[in-house]
Amino acid sequence: MKTIKVIKIGGNIIDNEEALAEFIKDFATISGPKVLVHGGGKIATKLAEQMNIPVKMHEGRRITDAATLDIITMVYAGKINKNIVAQLQAHHCNAIGFSGADGNTIVSEKRPIKTIDYGFVGDVKKVNTDALEVLLNNNITPVFCAISHDENGQLLNTNADTIASELAIGLSTVFNTELYYCFEKNGVLEDVENEDSVIENINIESYKTLKENNIIFEGMLPKLDNCFHAINKNVQKVCIGKSEMLFHTNNKHTTITK
Repeated sequence: MKTIKVIKIGGNIIDNEEALAEFIKDFATISGPKVLVHGGGKIATKLAEQMNIPVKMHEGRRITDAATLDIITMVYAGKINKNIVAQLQAHHCNAIGFSGADGNTIVSEKRPIKTIDYGFVGDVKKVNTDALEVLLNNNITPVFCAISHDENGQLLNTNADTIASELAIGLSTVFNTELYYCFEKNGVLEDVENEDSVIENINIESYKTLKENNIIFEGMLPKLDNCFHAINKNVQKVCIGKSEMLFHTNNKHTTITK
């Protein structure tokens, strides 16, 4: 069984043209099948402000009304996604841009209204990998933006970390799957102010303890929940850290295990 890498990149790479160009150059050199997942929240926020569309957030999550969904679709599935695909082609990495609607790959349902209405935000219901397998087996790299659909014609803004973990889980039936979350820190930090305080290994038991003692920065918890969801659903390896961990084995990062 082949090994596939599902790699999610965050805003620290997306928002910096030089950093993105450097990452894409390195990403293109990764041998074997691979999938890239990206967000792009800051660019979407900037465009919304330029167009006088209010940006509404709740606990760090974007409330997505119809106008905001239009912005997100333009930015994620258009500007960012196609820019990444074009740059990959320049480095001889044949790629195709995807939203969850393309190839019916990621089906979501609109998040139910509880204490707050998040609008057109999707929670992933299922992943269909048939189309992806054909591409991957022909050395074509899928590049996913953070948009899914509901199979009834509605696009939905969907968390990019969740899309990455669900794709990794879906592909684990035909590949040995490795999931990498690349962001601006060296990994999960014991002290958010100290870049060297990386917790190099976290398992389910130690995660409980870290949470109970409020050691992990609150903003990391949703990402870690996605990590454990993946590792419990047949994903072979899950790592969090700077993108350098993909290319330099001695680079500090956090590995998630059962």
